[in-house]
Amino acid sequence: MSHLSRRRILFGGAAVGAGALITGCTSNTPQENTQVKTNDEKANPNAAPGQKVVVGFSAPAADHGWLAAITNNAKAQASAYTDVEFKAVAASTDAAAQRAALATLIAQKPHVIVMLPHDGKELNAVGLEAMRAGIPVVNLDRAFPDRAAYRVQIKGDNFGMGVAAGTYIGEQMRAKGVANPIIGEIPGVDSLELTQERSAGFTAALAGFGFKVANRRPADFTADGGQRAATDLLQALPKVDALWNHDDDQGIGVLAAINQAGRKEFIMVGGAGSKAAIDAIAADQTVLKATVTYSPSMASSAISLARLIGQGKGMADLVELQVPKEITLASETITKENAARYAKLGF
Repeated sequence: MSHLSRRRILFGGAAVGAGALITGCTSNTPQENTQVKTNDEKANPNAAPGQKVVVGFSAPAADHGWLAAITNNAKAQASAYTDVEFKAVAASTDAAAQRAALATLIAQKPHVIVMLPHDGKELNAVGLEAMRAGIPVVNLDRAFPDRAAYRVQIKGDNFGMGVAAGTYIGEQMRAKGVANPIIGEIPGVDSLELTQERSAGFTAALAGFGFKVANRRPADFTADGGQRAATDLLQALPKVDALWNHDDDQGIGVLAAINQAGRKEFIMVGGAGSKAAIDAIAADQTVLKATVTYSPSMASSAISLARLIGQGKGMADLVELQVPKEITLASETITKENAARYAKLGF
């Protein structure tokens, strides 16, 4: 049979298949040509112990409450599985130290590596190295730009954080009848892509209300940095209507500066959802009225995903046989009304 004849048969068959698919999709029998996950199992089949999976783990040093919670959640989730061996390398203090630690980890050949990089761009090459060595990488939080550098990427929605914060502030200003609000912003480390994404989302949401940021003072995700940035911002703005602080850990310093200045004419929104912030929102005795979630529970989920990948399993409630390539967690707004519900996610 000639090559041309084979092509005609193949394409003819494809056309018939396409026609059959169209017929099935437009018929009154929806069970045809569908892929449905039935719930006839008595329990989650993935919960049963399977083959042992060695999960390597690397994250920056826990000099920040959120980062401490990342490592603690990862360890706790790993210990909940009898078929997971958790092998963490020493916490790193910078990108160079993390590269060295990961080189050692890759040489040990774990089944999967869960990695929260100091900076996704700077550690991208290490992700590629692990993947080329046949070790699937779960890229946690700070994204690698190269899709080949990870098997799964799980992260919070940084742009969505900004949208949630900007939407809450915009709605509050509209409800209060403030036509031209003076809005301040205190981001974290400005050089990080995640910070830039948060600010972009915030700017976009405010623009939908016809509002914009009047003053922006970057901090560094620490309480001291937050206090310095807030002090400068409050000195620059004699009057403020609303303020978004990107991070609840640095928010400790932001609130200290606000109290020291005796300012309480505005509302404040936090970021990430720390236990202290959620408790303060519930008590409703400070300017902090809301925070937008960026939960370190993503580390627990990263370990669970690593286990499934190591065992060649998919996610039990999904139809697909493999774990998805990318998972982005939703950013939700915590207020006095729903603080009790979210308290268990506080860190």
